[in-house]
Amino acid sequence: MKLTPLADRVVLKQLEAEETTASGIVLPGKEKEKPQQAEVIAVGPGGVVDGKEVKMEVKVGQKVIYSKYSGTEVKLDDDTFIIVKQNDILAVID
Repeated sequence: MKLTPLADRVVLKQLEAEETTASGIVLPGKEKEKPQQAEVIAVGPGGVVDGKEVKMEVKVGQKVIYSKYSGTEVKLDDDTFIIVKQNDILAVID
């Protein structure tokens, strides 16, 4: 099954949380904080949103940082994706 976002939406696949801290402490499953980093899986076409022209600035395959409480989590097959608006993406990781 394939997800195709509409308008200024972007489909993200969340990157895995680190299992150890910088000092080497291993974190149990519950204590891991969800990372705000994700890989772009699909990008909508952009267009006119709320009367303004929106040009899509992210591309499939890029790694990005997104707002902590943004988006909608969607389960498809065995994978979990997050669908966010492009303006919820804060930065691209190079």
